[in-house]
Amino acid sequence: MQYWGQGFSPRGEKNRFVLPSDFRADVRTASAGQRILCLDKHPRLPAMVGFGTDRPRYFHLEMEEEKARAKDEVEVFSRELFMAQLSGFRRANFDESGRFVLPSYLSEMIAAEGGLYFHGGGNYFTIWPPEVLFAMPSGWDTIKASCRAKMAETMGKDRRK
Repeated sequence: MQYWGQGFSPRGEKNRFVLPSDFRADVRTASAGQRILCLDKHPRLPAMVGFGTDRPRYFHLEMEEEKARAKDEVEVFSRELFMAQLSGFRRANFDESGRFVLPSYLSEMIAAEGGLYFHGGGNYFTIWPPEVLFAMPSGWDTIKASCRAKMAETMGKDRRK
């Protein structure tokens, strides 16, 4: 499954967030028709990743890609560490409206104080606290601008209610 799109969700009661509509159908399809969102800390970025339950079938391919990347960058590659990082994801059920509960340990790991920005682009999507994303270097400027736009769009909808 390939995930494309963006979205923003403010934090709701009881640490609830809303999976943006850009991702709901794809996550459900990737999770064999079930409303299951898999969440984990990104292994290198100060963000989380989200995906459907089908992604583990491709972990062996991701491991080979990571192994090649580490070799190119002259890094030590640990198969055990990489597989532990990939397989440590948490399953979260979401309802028809996309609401799900973010596990507190993941919230703490990425310092999620308020809302979350979702950004697709491959076999998973990244999930960022905006303040963490805004602290990223200039190469992230387009993604930061998208986050600001989605935040403004979401906050505008909330004010109209």
